[in-house]
Amino acid sequence: MSSYHVWTVGCQMNKADSERLGAGLEQLGLEWTPTAKDADVIILNSCVVRQNAEDRVVGMLTSLKPWKQRNPDKTLALMGCMVGPKSDELRARFPYVDVFMQPQQFEPLIRMVGDKAGVDPDGCVGPFVPGHPKVTAHVPIIHGCDKFCTFCIIPYRRGREVSRPLEELVEECRMLAARGVQEVTLLGQNVDSYGHDLPGAPDLADLLEAVHDGVPELARIRFLTSHPNDMSERIIDAVARLPRAMECINLPFQAGGDDVLAAMRRGYTNAQYRELVGRVRAAVPGVAMVTDLIVGFPGETEAQFEDSLAMVQDLRFDKVHAAAYSTRPGTIAARKLEDDVPDEEKKRRLRAIEDVQESVLTEINSTYLGSTEEVLVDGRSRGRWQGRTRSDKLVFFDDERDLLGRLMQVRITRTTPWSLQGRLAEAPAASLSFRA
Repeated sequence: MSSYHVWTVGCQMNKADSERLGAGLEQLGLEWTPTAKDADVIILNSCVVRQNAEDRVVGMLTSLKPWKQRNPDKTLALMGCMVGPKSDELRARFPYVDVFMQPQQFEPLIRMVGDKAGVDPDGCVGPFVPGHPKVTAHVPIIHGCDKFCTFCIIPYRRGREVSRPLEELVEECRMLAARGVQEVTLLGQNVDSYGHDLPGAPDLADLLEAVHDGVPELARIRFLTSHPNDMSERIIDAVARLPRAMECINLPFQAGGDDVLAAMRRGYTNAQYRELVGRVRAAVPGVAMVTDLIVGFPGETEAQFEDSLAMVQDLRFDKVHAAAYSTRPGTIAARKLEDDVPDEEKKRRLRAIEDVQESVLTEINSTYLGSTEEVLVDGRSRGRWQGRTRSDKLVFFDDERDLLGRLMQVRITRTTPWSLQGRLAEAPAASLSFRA
């Protein structure tokens, strides 16, 4: 047993879980392989937030059945939000899967791989911190969610909120910085709720300040996803005053109609959300606002949808993650509400949101033309360097040198709704070179 492959679908929390599990497997002596069917251990990290994500997982599981039948000594694992507290139904449906793991519960696979490899995990597996991270890294700071929005399965699969100790998180950020990471994103289903369950109740503002001051090697700090009910003035102030906290906030509003928000159990109104966005923008000049939106929630009328459309038009988000509602078995909405908006109507509403947002982004991004932006170079695409601005805009530019992991000043020469293009405005700073 010498290689592993992790296939991941879903949110950034899933991506972080995959990276952390990979770190544990590498400590057991396994190496990552880019091709699933060449691996000795295959892990599928699943998502069931929407039906299309679950369908992708089922399709991947089904495609791997012949592989497992040909290679009975190899290991196939399913982890993530598809796995609940009880896995009897999954075991009956996919009997060729060796191990089922709920989110963050890596131990069953670590134990199984250790037994097969003749290695004691207790003696060789330490912190689940990626050993060879990329320029940017995700750091989960709080697991689970206590909100129980009626459309969401997450609290039932990831459990109630559990925060990680502040000192542990600062140390993990130090380790990542020592391994070349220039930017960390602090993650949580509701990241603004961080710390309420810890001794002394530190909050996200305290953590942002601790990472900012305690890990000066990091060039950038981000966080997501926020909840309007928990976006405090302390958090807003921390973003405003900490130079290496990026001016980009992911704040889902989910629906524009107050009756729909109430049915979702979101805990705020259209007017309250707008007021909060106004306070954020007043405190953090140039902040990029990102949001999530569901169209076609049970009972959503045309007028209520128009409220959502107006929210997108009026608030001019830098990114809108919009999706058509799909029933998630086990949620409050699945038990109590009828999915009564026709699929074609959901698609129409989704297209309308996307069309308005494309127009908004065309206007927003055009304001960058001729400006010089700080870009963290995080990779190459089609022969060009790519990176992100402080406000998380994707930028492409050309240069023959190795600029991976460097902060570059890029003058923007062309804009589209989805990305920016430019040319270097100055030579690279050697002190920020990426440490492989």
